[in-house]
Amino acid sequence: MTTQGDWLPLFPLNTVLFPAGVLPLRVFEARYVDMIRQCMKNDAPFGVIRILSGQEVGTAAVPDAVGCLAHIVQWDMQDLGVLLIRTEGGMRFRIREKRILPDQRLEARVDMIADDPAIPVTAAHVECAKALKTVIDDVDRKGRQELGAAFVSPFTNPARLDEAAWVANRWCEILPVSLEARQKLLEIEGADSRLAVVHDFLRQNQII
Repeated sequence: MTTQGDWLPLFPLNTVLFPAGVLPLRVFEARYVDMIRQCMKNDAPFGVIRILSGQEVGTAAVPDAVGCLAHIVQWDMQDLGVLLIRTEGGMRFRIREKRILPDQRLEARVDMIADDPAIPVTAAHVECAKALKTVIDDVDRKGRQELGAAFVSPFTNPARLDEAAWVANRWCEILPVSLEARQKLLEIEGADSRLAVVHDFLRQNQII
């Protein structure tokens, strides 16, 4: 959690992180290794935000308006200067003010977006939850066959298949859509509305 007066360190990426989503990162740029180390030292999150223009490396990219807090849950450094971390998505935020530091890192003052309430999946969308369970079970089965005990699920555990926000957000991560479309899904207010969009997509593409 951040307060309105805090500057949140940002990690602009060509991806979109959703609440309760899993995002593994291989961090090698010295400026971001230092940023992650500082976050770990302070037990604080950083902000993952989609790049509107620019690159993940070099000069500071132009970020989108809405992102998601990333909480570091695991880390390792097998090679000198290369930090491997596993993060989980927290609350969404909207950038209110941003600044570029001398090392071309971005920081922002942000307004937090309230968590989706833990409403249940309605009867109208239960097909989405059932189909998601099939996907998760298939990923887990194939992962264990290929990697054995080394397999780590790309989904948070335990699966909350009866919770509309969790089901909607997991689908939003894996749907075959553009990053721009994924960003628009992140910005939709209300888990029920986000899940309704997902449901329509799955029906139109004969997935359910």
